[in-house]
Amino acid sequence: MTGPDKDGVVAGMNEDLAVVVLAGGEGRRMGGGKPLRVLDGATLLEHALARARGWSRSVAIAVREAGQAGDVDARLILDHPAIGGPAAGLASAFAFAREQGASRLLTVPCDAPRLPADLPIRLAAALTGDVGCAVAASLGRLHPTCALWRVEMAQRLPAYLEQRASLRGFAEACGMAVVDWDAGPEDDPFANVNTPEDLAALEAGHRAS
Repeated sequence: MTGPDKDGVVAGMNEDLAVVVLAGGEGRRMGGGKPLRVLDGATLLEHALARARGWSRSVAIAVREAGQAGDVDARLILDHPAIGGPAAGLASAFAFAREQGASRLLTVPCDAPRLPADLPIRLAAALTGDVGCAVAASLGRLHPTCALWRVEMAQRLPAYLEQRASLRGFAEACGMAVVDWDAGPEDDPFANVNTPEDLAALEAGHRAS
């Protein structure tokens, strides 16, 4: 896990790690179509996909419907229709990880284009003992969609969903470890895009850098 190989995949991570980009949200504050909004010449989804492919060869995009991903060249998996929110994507992501024979699953959102390159490595270091998942945090905020899960935690999800559908709550039920990041050269590496103003601010930051 020291660095990327010639294909840009982190050595030692790719064989046992599945990565799923969560892109099934409606993006109402953005006016819809969030994954396909453009930042610095590429869609938010393309930014997320490029980062994910640097971490693993087993990569998929979780969406509510295929149209949310446009014509992106990637494996699409559909959110579980009976589950609301990001937990629907997690349920489908677990199934994808099992299909790929991976023991660990990394989920990332489609709307955080600055995610740190060392995300899976630092999260993996915290996945010890009885810890079922490691969740990223930055500047005092937890980011439950940026998490590394033991795939075996999928067995606990159905019972949990009978009571709640909170991604954070499920992480806590799995024995969550929190891994903190400081602000980087471009401020918060987990800054996400929820509104047109957020997108404009990130675009301005990219131009300035």
